[in-house]
Amino acid sequence: MKRVAFHTLGCKVNQVETEQIKDELIQKGYQVVDFSQPADLYIINTCAVTHVSDRKSRAVIRRALRTNPEATVVVTGCLAELEPEKLASMKGVNLVVGNRDKHRIAEIIDSQDELLTNGGLIREPISSQDPLEPVYYHLHHERTRAFVKIQDGCQSFCTYCIVPYTRGPERSKDPDLVVKEFKQLIAMGYREIVLTGIHTGQYGKAMPGWTLDRLVKKILEEVGGEYRIRLSSIELREISDQLIELMRNEPRLCRHLHIPLQSGSDKVLKRMGRRYNREEYRRRVLETAELVPYIGLAADVMVGFQGETEEDFAATIQLLQDLPLLDLHVFKYSPRPGTPAASFPDQVDERVKNERSSILLDLAEQKHQAFLKKMIGKKLTVLVESCQAAMCTGLSDNYIEVEFSSIYNLCGQFAETIVNDISQNRAVAILKP
Repeated sequence: MKRVAFHTLGCKVNQVETEQIKDELIQKGYQVVDFSQPADLYIINTCAVTHVSDRKSRAVIRRALRTNPEATVVVTGCLAELEPEKLASMKGVNLVVGNRDKHRIAEIIDSQDELLTNGGLIREPISSQDPLEPVYYHLHHERTRAFVKIQDGCQSFCTYCIVPYTRGPERSKDPDLVVKEFKQLIAMGYREIVLTGIHTGQYGKAMPGWTLDRLVKKILEEVGGEYRIRLSSIELREISDQLIELMRNEPRLCRHLHIPLQSGSDKVLKRMGRRYNREEYRRRVLETAELVPYIGLAADVMVGFQGETEEDFAATIQLLQDLPLLDLHVFKYSPRPGTPAASFPDQVDERVKNERSSILLDLAEQKHQAFLKKMIGKKLTVLVESCQAAMCTGLSDNYIEVEFSSIYNLCGQFAETIVNDISQNRAVAILKP
């Protein structure tokens, strides 16, 4: 039996696409092994969102070749889309596949395509007419949570972002295919399905009458069983009143939104090409928190964007302090060649970026702890992910890690709990009587 090892860098969409390739290769007789072990085939799904992810992607390729110099190495993902020739020229790399044809990797390998033996490159331009293919899973991968890719591509062209150049124009999966995929995963035993995409909130843009909230409503109406839906990152202006109403009234839709902020300075937001201002962000987040009690809200923030002054950074801190956030994801700006921002003047020193990042990480910890304290005495439905030594852990619908004691193995089940304490970054609970 041939062995295959995978390494995935970057976003949830990359992870979904890797799972699809993995499932197909298992069906074709491959045994999946850990990436650190010798394998006959290595598949590396790369990321290009920062220069660090670039470097990590290349390091992973070299690691595979050190582990087994005779192995077949296939490289795909966003770095393969951005720098295909450079990757194809790396000694030991057999095949580079762009994002458009990533879903064909198992088929290419199975057919023993001559590109694999001679070294090759498959990279076709991504079109808005390229359909999102249906996914058919065969195996449960021993997790409670699965992902359904409903959308791909981005046309926002924020000045700092390389993603529109690596993922192409926006495309949405046919809603009936989404429901079919969803039903399939529920039947396999998954209890939480995350709807994800590169620009998830743009779902249905090219399909008249379709929006993200309409898709969610369709799933809730057509898919029976015990499950819940979680949404991946969604832009501020794409949070419709209808979506908030669903989240408020439908217990199967998780009270959790990840809303990128990037900066609390209007000047910086304008230079970034973001389509909102700080007051609009503040108002919508506070409205959402009021309408959906104890919703878990997360924000992305970038430090060190070109021209970010101390005053700009102070404005970001002030805004974040005003918001009832559960989580804060902090990134240091990384210039990407080919983006408008890469040529902007007034680059911020790395030392300053590190200092600002450290300040926001401390604030993130404070916000998380404050949110957890608010949950003491509250009821939470937890999807149990592990049970060891009579201690179960899992995630609540509002994205809090919860632990509680139980003599039963409740893994993969929903448990009704009451929070009575916090420990580090977790809520400690008891089973509801």
